[in-house]
Amino acid sequence: MKKIIYSLVVIALAASLQNCRKTTTPEVYNAAASDPQIFHELGIHLTDVIIHDIFKPPVASRIYGYSYLAAYEALAPGYPDYQSLSGQLNDLGPAPKPEAGKDYCYPLASAKAFALVGRTLTFSGNLWDDYEKELFKKYEEMGIPSDVYERSIAFGELIANHIIDYSSKDNYKQIRGFRYTVTNNPGTWVPTPPAYADACEPMWNTVRPFALDSVRQFTCPPPAPYDLNEKSEFMKLTREVYETGKNLTEDQRTTAYFWDDNAFVTNVVGHVMFANKKMTPPGHWLAITRTVAVDKKLSLIESTEAYALGAIALYDAFISCWDEKYKSVRIRPETVINNGWDPEWRPYLETPPFPEYVSGHSSISAACGTVLTHLLGDNVAFTDTTEKKYGHGVKSFKSFEEAYWDASYSRMYGGIHYRDGVEEGTHLGETVGNWVWKKVKTRKNRPEGVALR
Repeated sequence: MKKIIYSLVVIALAASLQNCRKTTTPEVYNAAASDPQIFHELGIHLTDVIIHDIFKPPVASRIYGYSYLAAYEALAPGYPDYQSLSGQLNDLGPAPKPEAGKDYCYPLASAKAFALVGRTLTFSGNLWDDYEKELFKKYEEMGIPSDVYERSIAFGELIANHIIDYSSKDNYKQIRGFRYTVTNNPGTWVPTPPAYADACEPMWNTVRPFALDSVRQFTCPPPAPYDLNEKSEFMKLTREVYETGKNLTEDQRTTAYFWDDNAFVTNVVGHVMFANKKMTPPGHWLAITRTVAVDKKLSLIESTEAYALGAIALYDAFISCWDEKYKSVRIRPETVINNGWDPEWRPYLETPPFPEYVSGHSSISAACGTVLTHLLGDNVAFTDTTEKKYGHGVKSFKSFEEAYWDASYSRMYGGIHYRDGVEEGTHLGETVGNWVWKKVKTRKNRPEGVALR
């Protein structure tokens, strides 16, 4: 009898504790859950995991793209002016829908979708365990009724699994382990010091883009022909990189280092080689997105929209750029200079392990910056502190366009790109960004070609 009474008391207490959560109205708990800072911090955590796991920049853009897409798809049903991206992105079918007549906390669903996709696409699940406990504890303390809480979590999981299934069919798994064979043809890329690493993602042009109709929808003009004649256009470009590198101004040096964004920096001390892990270029631009979202006090849905559009543009720009890189397979300045007139010359930045033309930084920066310009305006000033913690300093810009051109020319200052590589890369990125803006419409009845704020 005592055991029965004890069990009944426990059940009653449990029911009482459950009822304690049902103390707020939808207006109150949705207002608390819609604090965009919670989502900004979730994005920072994903970046920390990506840095820890040392994902290459193109792969990082894929992780960001699917994670932010999931967050947007789970949040949009709670906002009548916004619409799903199903049917707009290549092969993305209809997303699961919330139950009619049921209450949901869509910000909670969005956070769950983002975290589940981020966890699935990264390696270090242990880095998500404690973080997710603390994350969802915040929502539990908002007074969300138990049935609404569980229903929202379940909806977030449905959306996440929908996006994970979508990601599984983009050809990414099929190209794991593929290695590029160096041809040694004159003027073509070969591995560069100090690591002489294998070519990065030589088959990236075979993954499915989000918004591009095809990987070669937008192409670049051919690079200056390889010609070692001192009066040739190619040698003029090479001489410019060499002379610039030998006579860097303090501003050029600062700019090059500010935008380095090398996920795996190789250091050689004597006979010892070690590496530092840092943020990738797509992580940098999504951090810029966060900075502006905070500065302009964007709402949760506005912030998620900016992240999703920016991430889509970054991903598609990588695909388009990488197609050009392995089509032209252009030699890096360091190789030409070392084999020609100065075997001891080294660029200010470490040459990354893939062909030169066109610049990846230039392409992806311009793509994301162009989308953000369409969304938020062409004169949005901001101060970028993204990589201050890595010792790369702080820079202020008057617009996204000024920032992406600064990022572009930084690669020439760093000694790793020719002028035409950075300029044509920027033009390619702008074209991709304009296309993403034209094709991917997050808002119903969106005005064309103008900032929404």
